[in-house]
Amino acid sequence: QVQLVESGGGLVQPGGSLRLSCAASGTIFSIDDMGWYRRAPGKQRELVATITRGGSTNYADSVKGRFTISRDNAKNTVYLQMNSLKPEDTAVYYCNAQNIFGASISWGQGTQVIVSS
Repeated sequence: QVQLVESGGGLVQPGGSLRLSCAASGTIFSIDDMGWYRRAPGKQRELVATITRGGSTNYADSVKGRFTISRDNAKNTVYLQMNSLKPEDTAVYYCNAQNIFGASISWGQGTQVIVSS
């Protein structure tokens, strides 16, 4: 099994930055793509960004140009650098791992991000 632990959330003012981290442990050899999702209050969970083992990335239109996903395979960690944060970015952010078949194999517990003045 794969365990994912997120960190780095918190309260930030609009226009500020945060960096989320997600450390994987367990059967990490089974991990292929990793990604970040978020769930805002009263809304469904949505994709934020994904990254392949080789480093190819994909972003939701709402975060393009502001968020950057990266991955350190040696440390089994994926990051989400969030810049120019907006109140609408307020959500619980979840880390996700997929296997080579595109199936989700693990979710983190979530980390809260609040963007407010």
